[in-house]
Amino acid sequence: MGKNVIVVGGGIVGLCSAYYLLKEGHQVTVIDKSDITAGASFVNAGYITPSHIIPLAAPGMIVKGMKWMFSPTSPFYMKPRWDVDFFKWAWYFHKSSTPAKVAKAIPVIKDINLMSHRLYTDILQSGDLGDFQWERKGLLMLYQTDAEEQHEMPVAEKAKALALEVDFLDQDQLRTIEPDVAIKAKAAIHYKCDGHTTPTEVMPRLKQYLTDAGVDLRTNEAVLDFTINQGTVKEVITSKGTYACDEVVIATGSWSEGLAKKLNIKLPIQAGKGYRIDVARPTGISMPAILMEAKVAVTPMNGFTRFAGTMEFSGINDTIRAARVTAIAKAVAEFYPDIKITAREMAAAKSGLRPVSPDGLPYIGKSKKYTNLTFATGHAMMGWSLGPATGKLVAQLISDKIPVLDLTPFSPDRKF
Repeated sequence: MGKNVIVVGGGIVGLCSAYYLLKEGHQVTVIDKSDITAGASFVNAGYITPSHIIPLAAPGMIVKGMKWMFSPTSPFYMKPRWDVDFFKWAWYFHKSSTPAKVAKAIPVIKDINLMSHRLYTDILQSGDLGDFQWERKGLLMLYQTDAEEQHEMPVAEKAKALALEVDFLDQDQLRTIEPDVAIKAKAAIHYKCDGHTTPTEVMPRLKQYLTDAGVDLRTNEAVLDFTINQGTVKEVITSKGTYACDEVVIATGSWSEGLAKKLNIKLPIQAGKGYRIDVARPTGISMPAILMEAKVAVTPMNGFTRFAGTMEFSGINDTIRAARVTAIAKAVAEFYPDIKITAREMAAAKSGLRPVSPDGLPYIGKSKKYTNLTFATGHAMMGWSLGPATGKLVAQLISDKIPVLDLTPFSPDRKF
């Protein structure tokens, strides 16, 4: 028998949760404080990345963050500020950044990414969203220095050991695979296991499909509180009304920590801001790539090329820092000397907030505190990649099925 499920949050994770809950026969309402036309689910690099096996909370990242703290153009930027929640998160991040914990996370990240990779293919083949871009050309890791080569090679070897497809390309091979654009790079690692999409194409189609299929999509409506009775969430209270529910899914990205507090649950999350510049003119780029020294992602999307990057911890805000946009444009020119991003293209840059957990793993699963509350958040840079897998796992949980993956590593109740 289907349940009455409230999904709070209309990003890729929330909509994928609604998609699979609908497939399981549940009555679904999605509530989002925005009109679901902007944010991280629209401005991301569109990658589906089994190759991204190393969590953000890796050894040395806190040291890098401290080093870069006073450089507003650095790839990993933490704005100096007095914020108790941020201090706690940073301490948990530091505790998670050990070789042993990273090694334990690697197969977990790989498995859920491969699951999502298969599900994107299934969604395309189902015809539910029509014919959308889903290309499996892989991902180039372009580097210019010996230091970055030495940094990425162990990752590539780990990926190969996990049976992921990896190639090593010299400059001649790079020109063969990407012939229509000049690239200034020493060499590249080609993760052939990866794929990419156009988020601004997928999100509207997913919204439309859900609406047409009977999901109640409530936009521009903020969730304010919850009615609790004997360990069960009975109602979701919003700025426009009150909704009774059998189950609740919290998929509100960077805002999840605040909602969790209303339920007396500690869910450490920090907003990691990313930026994107879209170039609608021809660039000659046909392969997705990461410019390693600058940590800038490059994606050939339907109708434009997207350049995205930076991880900025400055709290929840939508401020566009011009210096960070300029840094992306500068990196593009350094790697693609024939491509110059214009002032107008930079002025149209957008940002989005990615929810980052302290250990780099998302929160997926039920809280022990409530019988009918499920979290689906904290995906950091992999929200787009892991949207379908997360939605499928959420639907299996709520349908009282055994999830196809062990959710223990993703528990919202885990200790740091």
